[in-house]
Amino acid sequence: MKENIFDVLMYLFENYMEEEIELPPDSDIIRTELLEAGFESYQVNKAFDWIDSLSLDTDIKKTAPSAFRIFCIEETLKLDIECRNFIMFLEQYGILNASNREIVIDRVMALDEEDISMEKLKWIVLMVLLSQPDEEVAFSRMEDFVYDLTPLYLH
Repeated sequence: MKENIFDVLMYLFENYMEEEIELPPDSDIIRTELLEAGFESYQVNKAFDWIDSLSLDTDIKKTAPSAFRIFCIEETLKLDIECRNFIMFLEQYGILNASNREIVIDRVMALDEEDISMEKLKWIVLMVLLSQPDEEVAFSRMEDFVYDLTPLYLH
């Protein structure tokens, strides 16, 4: 099989996480199911680590409204200009706050892929928002973008 960690994450999201980000208590059953579905052990373990990292506490200080994010070279190699602009758009639109933006970027960088497509980025943002407390409205708004229910850029 030629799946990657993102494919495992999508499988988990579609089958277990749509209601809440926490996996059922017996993750060994889920791991076995993933292995039986053809995912490699390494990919399954990395996907679980990726999800576990969503719940880590981040100490990101509130930024001034005039502050802006500068992407480092590694981030620009993984996120093309369209993806970087989309992240900034989501923050300006109120779907992401500074803390969630940094979690999204961190989770993008944690994937073993060389570059991230816009479609994958949308799903990553959705997974991050689902994992964060009190982000139901932002999650719902992001869902519209993922399922193409809202135009990408509003005037």
